[in-house]
Amino acid sequence: MSEPAETTKPDPAAASRPWRRVLRTALTERAAFRDARRQALPWLAWLRRRTRSSELWLIAVATVVGSTAGALAVLLEKLAHSTQVWLFAFDPNERLSAQAMVEPWRLLAIPLGGLLLGLFTALVLRFRPSPAVDPVEANALHGGRLSIRDSAFICGQTLISNGCGASVGLEAAYAQAGGAAASWVGQKLSLRRGDLRILVGAGAGAAIAAAFGAPLTGAFYAFEIVIGAYTVANIAPVAAAALAGVLVAKALGSTPYLIKTSVVAISSWTDYLIYGLLGLVAALFGVALMRAVAVADRWVAKAAPPRWARPAIGGLALAAMAMVTPQTLSGGHGALHLDLNGDLPLKLLLMLILMKSVASIISLSFGFRGGLFFAALFLGALMGQSFSDLVNLVAGEGRLDPIAASLVGMGALGVAIVGGPFTMSFLVLEATGDFTITAATLAASLIASAVVRETFGYSFSTWRLHLRGETIRSAHDVSWMRNLTAGKMMRRDVKTVPAATSLAEFRRRFPLGSTKRAVLTGETGRYAGIVATAAVYAQPPESEAPLASLAANADIALAPELSIKAIMTAFDETGADELAVVDEAGEVIGLITEAHVTRRYAEELEKARRELTGDTG
Repeated sequence: MSEPAETTKPDPAAASRPWRRVLRTALTERAAFRDARRQALPWLAWLRRRTRSSELWLIAVATVVGSTAGALAVLLEKLAHSTQVWLFAFDPNERLSAQAMVEPWRLLAIPLGGLLLGLFTALVLRFRPSPAVDPVEANALHGGRLSIRDSAFICGQTLISNGCGASVGLEAAYAQAGGAAASWVGQKLSLRRGDLRILVGAGAGAAIAAAFGAPLTGAFYAFEIVIGAYTVANIAPVAAAALAGVLVAKALGSTPYLIKTSVVAISSWTDYLIYGLLGLVAALFGVALMRAVAVADRWVAKAAPPRWARPAIGGLALAAMAMVTPQTLSGGHGALHLDLNGDLPLKLLLMLILMKSVASIISLSFGFRGGLFFAALFLGALMGQSFSDLVNLVAGEGRLDPIAASLVGMGALGVAIVGGPFTMSFLVLEATGDFTITAATLAASLIASAVVRETFGYSFSTWRLHLRGETIRSAHDVSWMRNLTAGKMMRRDVKTVPAATSLAEFRRRFPLGSTKRAVLTGETGRYAGIVATAAVYAQPPESEAPLASLAANADIALAPELSIKAIMTAFDETGADELAVVDEAGEVIGLITEAHVTRRYAEELEKARRELTGDTG
């Protein structure tokens, strides 16, 4: 009787080999495709070399980016405006917020648009759950790197929100589109981090410049808000991009943002004091509004309606408010022009301030996408007009011109919420062409900026990042600081010794000069302190005392993910010359010295300074 044939068990590794071969082949083909594409585009490699080595070529690239940003800004504005005209049936030459009334049944477009936004957002986040990055965060934390897909998502959300009438502006979408286009171009050209940050600022600033027909405003938006600095290295690319953006926008039919005025803002030096007080009021109101948005966010999260339904719920509230006055809808461009020359009574002004503030808070906290850029300008204009009425009640009729006060308030509240005193001052200058009003705006803006920095410390964009857990307060590049972690800077060749080892045994194992220090470990291998070799040799030669008796900083150690800022703080607090780095189990994985940390910090700080100033020597 023959024995049954042996059955061989399938080899899991062998079974997985075909998949490995397929994956390896796919990766090889992809690499080959990239190489072929590079060889097929020699002009791109040539352009990369030129742009990286010549400031003039960077200016040329910035001009192209600015033109693209201007076209994108016009496209976004026309799409949003056309949607509003279609939904709310008003004259295409007018603005939604300037309407005397909107038919109540048409206001259902707001909650329906909110429902569309909620479903669209839920669908996208299902596949891309990580939060999208805006230009400020990109320049501060990611070296100017923006995702085209995430930026398209943000622009889509903003278009739906503004198009259906929510109380948000399009300026955030303009900056996002311009910054994303710049980042994409810069990454294709393999620009250095400093140049990429400048190009992103140029793109975002060009989009803002195109939206308002104001190149100086766009340029300083880039300097103050997106790049975080004004230097010789970034002035030419940013200015070229802003001018190109404005010219392209005009060629495409966009009209500049102009406000006709012939008033005298400054008649005596005391007027500066009065406008300074207006700047203080604007700062306090701006801080209160930003905090109110955060409180409303928490309240909505606590109420816990489904995320996809939140914009629709908020849209119902916005529709109810719009039945009282359509000035609560959209960004407020039309309402600003309407109210600026409307000579409204004080009670109506205060009611509009309250309603527009509440509408903006509801829009943002219930999930509509957009910013407070133009809402801040509109609210500031209403506030300035109210302030002039109060001053004239106290000091006599005619003491403060309401139009001048409106424009100054517009700039001051814009600075308090958005940031950028020169940005807002130049916006007033380019909108009015009046230097006296600009001087008053600058005075109020500087006071508003100083008060907000002292009492609050954030603009609205950085405040939202702070609520998300980030610690940045501006677009200054701090990504290099976050990359310098304890795990990356530590030495791994650490001498470890059991803490129970006697001093005499230590002297036998480590002759004087063989090592400066040793890290002690407990019975379970956990960190137990650091002992200096010199301290051991200062004891009697035959001492049998344990090393633990000389251990320093036994209860202080660093986690590998700690940033250099946290590491330097730990050294300052402990006064130690070296600290151990331990893993989650408390086992020693490295050692880091204060001298090395200080040297690396100085090197990276100097590198960042060179990138900022354009010093490549």
